[in-house]
Amino acid sequence: MASYRYLTCDATTGQVLAWDLPLSDVSYGPEVNGPGSLQATLEPHLAHVLGSMVDPGNTLIFAERHSQLMWGGLIWRAEPEGGKYPIEAAGFGSYLSKRHDLHGNLDGRGPYTYGDPCKLIGDVWAYCQAQPDGDLGVVVDSATSKATIGTPEEPYASTWWESRTLADIVADAVAVFGGPEWTEQVAWVGGQPERRIRIGWPRLGTRRTDVSLTTGVNVADLEPVTYDGDTYAQVVVALGSGEGQARLRALEAVRDGRLRLEDVLDLPTIKGQDQLAAKARSWRIARQRRGSIEQVDIIDHPAARFGSFQVGDDVWVQVHDQWTDYDGWARVTGWTLTPAQGDQQERMTVSLAPADSFIYGG
Repeated sequence: MASYRYLTCDATTGQVLAWDLPLSDVSYGPEVNGPGSLQATLEPHLAHVLGSMVDPGNTLIFAERHSQLMWGGLIWRAEPEGGKYPIEAAGFGSYLSKRHDLHGNLDGRGPYTYGDPCKLIGDVWAYCQAQPDGDLGVVVDSATSKATIGTPEEPYASTWWESRTLADIVADAVAVFGGPEWTEQVAWVGGQPERRIRIGWPRLGTRRTDVSLTTGVNVADLEPVTYDGDTYAQVVVALGSGEGQARLRALEAVRDGRLRLEDVLDLPTIKGQDQLAAKARSWRIARQRRGSIEQVDIIDHPAARFGSFQVGDDVWVQVHDQWTDYDGWARVTGWTLTPAQGDQQERMTVSLAPADSFIYGG
């Protein structure tokens, strides 16, 4: 059976408050372009020591499995409910939703003209942690991309009178076409829990030929395949740069014996006709796929060891039951690990999306 431990630390000093916080009903995990979350319940007989181990809004919590840190974040809520004391936490990125650009343009780091959105994410964290009592000790990857944000006509700016949350600015960086992706990662470094923002461009993760999720092997349960006509199209019109009749346009269409359904892909930063046509074809293939697996529960197995794959990775999925017959590549967009408790076996719920439904930069 896997061994688990939960540590809490003071967010401002880093002082360890609890080396092994006794929790039950635990589930936690990361996600793509988000902080992830943790839910758990503190043992009722320890509620009297809550203040010394758990201080919502000022306490970091880390989840360890077999001496490997798997997740970390900030505790935001701890409130008794009947005979239980539930705890709710979210990843370090959630802290940015509680912080604002009070100086404007991140205290002189902006505005941005053809700026790299990877740098914008780094600047947000640098600004956040430079303010008094605002340093979480988060390390940000020094990634670069070919995507841009802001133009000479419309520089990307953040004014102090808008007082936007820093999370909103990161969301703008990610929303740029062909922009970066981010997630969170924790690890023991020199005996201390390192917290890191991983930035990937043109994407997070990679295609993993060594990881598979298969019925009868490591898939314990799954949601039925979703068939959604709203997401289907065999005709795609891609619109690139330019205005009016001068705007670049690429039409990608096939006849497949089904009712004609169309989709328009808005790509205003694409300036090459060949590149626009390639994007239109990729999107048409993605939209023409019928049926997708959105979530599976897996057990720890050599085919996909817990901790061996990351959010953003593509994995091979084979699921077959009375409702489902699916084989294909799917992208891991998040996972939630639930430790064994009582008669319940340790499981990981993996959130998935069709691998070809993403359009990456580059």
